[in-house]
Amino acid sequence: MLSGDGLVVRVRPFRGELNRAQVLGLCDLAERFGNGLIELTSRANLQLRGIAQEDHLALLAALEGLGLLDLDPSFEARRNMLVAPDRSPGDLTDRLCTGLLEALPRLPNLPEKMGYVIDTGARAWLGEAIGDFRLELAENGALLLRADGVALGRPVSEAGAIPAIIELADWFVGTGGRDNGRMARHVAKAMLPEMWQRAAPRAQGWPEPGIDPELGAVLGVPFGALEPEALRGLVAQSGASALRPLPGRMLRILCPQPEAALHPGFVSAPGAPEMRASACPGAPFCPAASVETRSLARTLARRASADTDAGGSLHVSGCAKGCAHPRRADLTLVGRDGRFDLVRGGAPWDPPSLTGLDPSHIPDAIRSA
Repeated sequence: MLSGDGLVVRVRPFRGELNRAQVLGLCDLAERFGNGLIELTSRANLQLRGIAQEDHLALLAALEGLGLLDLDPSFEARRNMLVAPDRSPGDLTDRLCTGLLEALPRLPNLPEKMGYVIDTGARAWLGEAIGDFRLELAENGALLLRADGVALGRPVSEAGAIPAIIELADWFVGTGGRDNGRMARHVAKAMLPEMWQRAAPRAQGWPEPGIDPELGAVLGVPFGALEPEALRGLVAQSGASALRPLPGRMLRILCPQPEAALHPGFVSAPGAPEMRASACPGAPFCPAASVETRSLARTLARRASADTDAGGSLHVSGCAKGCAHPRRADLTLVGRDGRFDLVRGGAPWDPPSLTGLDPSHIPDAIRSA
């Protein structure tokens, strides 16, 4: 993708994991070809920014050497998958992942951003993750396929799970879903048959930074911006064999002693104000943005930790697309013509309550709005 500072090159880790060599290799590539940062996306992918056009092919060759490219670019475009972060080789999550990878070429042509969630680990980790087709578990352990935007899912067997995804995808396409773009938008307009709405998934969860009993070390990455120096230090300090990017701008560190992964360059405790804030790169890095975003988001997040009126989730977006957090937040600031519009309890494209705010006036405007 072309951005204001060059190309953005996205990397989708296979089965949601990067081994040690791949992590260190990406650090080198970010410094050699990019702007010196590795970004975590909302779908637990990684991306390098600021790539010059003339360096693109050399970067792709280096990524291929690290084992991070699909042989077929069209297959990579369909491989929008999130898997439970406690996946182990041969377990249910891993088997479903294998089945879905094999089935992707047989699925109908879906809109580019549609994706899949396999949330069948020890707990429901991915309740807030974006995904149109969701393989989940009910409280009794039964496997469900649930369409995003619908509270209930369809019980399926393991053998029937992938055929059911194909069937639901065919229903989506056959009922005009391509025009709506995403499953949640489509089911709000189309009548999803009752057979797909029979059982509730278990309570939805979300990992927190710190030492988790099942996941081990989980670290937060403010604004999803990974600095290669800090990442190398984390790998060396922890002896990590692999990293698993998570939605919500977090990393699971696979290492012998989880406590060794508590690196000062990352958030290692729940409740950090920076982890409640989302912000895109903003200007000058994105041509759609007319405002700087991340320093404002960091300032507001820290103030909010001591100001209950400004607490909750915060999103500072360079434009109305809302790439960093394309959904509701308690407080959203949207850049427009060098200033900001303020949206309370909505998404970046919702009507604002205040418009044309100078950045220096925003804290007072938030308190008085």
